[in-house]
Amino acid sequence: MKKIEKRSGIRKRHLLFIPVFVIFLLFTFFFIYVQQYCHADQEAYSALNSDDIVTVTTTEYGWLFDGPGEDDALIFYPGGKVEEVSYAPLLHLLAQEGMDVCLVKMPFRLAVFDMNKADQVIKQHDYVHWYIGGHSLGGTIAANYTASHNLKLSGVFMLAAYPSEVMDENIKAIIIYGSEDGILNMERLKEADQYLPLDTRTFVIDGGNHSQFGNYGKQDRDKDALISSADQQRQTVELILHNR
Repeated sequence: MKKIEKRSGIRKRHLLFIPVFVIFLLFTFFFIYVQQYCHADQEAYSALNSDDIVTVTTTEYGWLFDGPGEDDALIFYPGGKVEEVSYAPLLHLLAQEGMDVCLVKMPFRLAVFDMNKADQVIKQHDYVHWYIGGHSLGGTIAANYTASHNLKLSGVFMLAAYPSEVMDENIKAIIIYGSEDGILNMERLKEADQYLPLDTRTFVIDGGNHSQFGNYGKQDRDKDALISSADQQRQTVELILHNR
C-alpha cells in the first residue's frame, strides 16, 4: 500500500513538473524571439541630435521631435521588432516641416503589448491637434487605438499597414505604402476596407518598399527599392503634411 502511495506521489510531482517546464520553454523561446530584431543604422542615431530647427529630447515614453510647429503632433508607433530609433530620420524631417512627433518605445519592440501608450503621451503635452500613426504592426495597432479613442485624434497615418478593427467614420485615415513592398499582405489590405472610413485615402510611393520608412536595412522577404530611403521618407512626409 505504501509503495502504491509512493508511486502516486512521484507521478503527481512529475505531472506538476511538466507545465512548469513548458512555461519555462515558452519564456525561453519568447525571449530569443524578441531579441532578434532589426537594428537602426548610424544615420538613424545621428537624427536623434538636435539642430537649429528641431530639438530632440528623451522622454518617459521615448523621444520628442520638437520643430517650429506648435499646434500639431503625431504619436508614432514603431514597426514590430524594429529598433525605435530607426524612424528618427523620417520623424526628424516631419518635425522640421511643422509637425512635432512623439516616438514611443514599446515593450519588447511590439506595439501589441501597449496599444494605449498614446494616452501617456497625450497627458504630457498640450497640442491642439493630435494625430497617430505607425509603420507595419505599429500602424495597425495605432489604427486600432483610434477605434475607441477617435475623439482625441484628428487623423491616423498607416505606413505599410491597415486596421483590424472598425474605425470611426469621422476619423481621417491615410494609408501609404511602396510599390515594391514585399511584406505587406495585399489581400488583407483589401479585406481591411470594411474597417476603414469611407473617405480613407491610399497612396502608393512609386519605387518604395516596406523597409525604407525606417533606417534599419532591408527586411527578409522585402523587395529591393527603386528609390533611396531618403526619397521615400521625403515623399512620406509630404503626403502626411498635405493630407492631415
